[in-house]
Amino acid sequence: MAKEPFGGSRRYGLDRTGQVKPSQKTFRTKVKLGKAQKQNRPLPHWFRLKSDTKIRWNAKRRNWRHTKMNI
Repeated sequence: MAKEPFGGSRRYGLDRTGQVKPSQKTFRTKVKLGKAQKQNRPLPHWFRLKSDTKIRWNAKRRNWRHTKMNI
């Protein structure tokens, strides 16, 4: 078997430190990911059209590549 970069192995799901990565999330992690997914959306169009609001976009919008959640 060829040597993997960082000492990991695809066959056993090891990370670069050699520890086994869990393939299943805990319930707490899943709840946090679900909440973050629901919050990560643009503003409704009708809200932008309201006359006395200055908010034009969601300032807390997150991209999965650019900003990580640290969970």
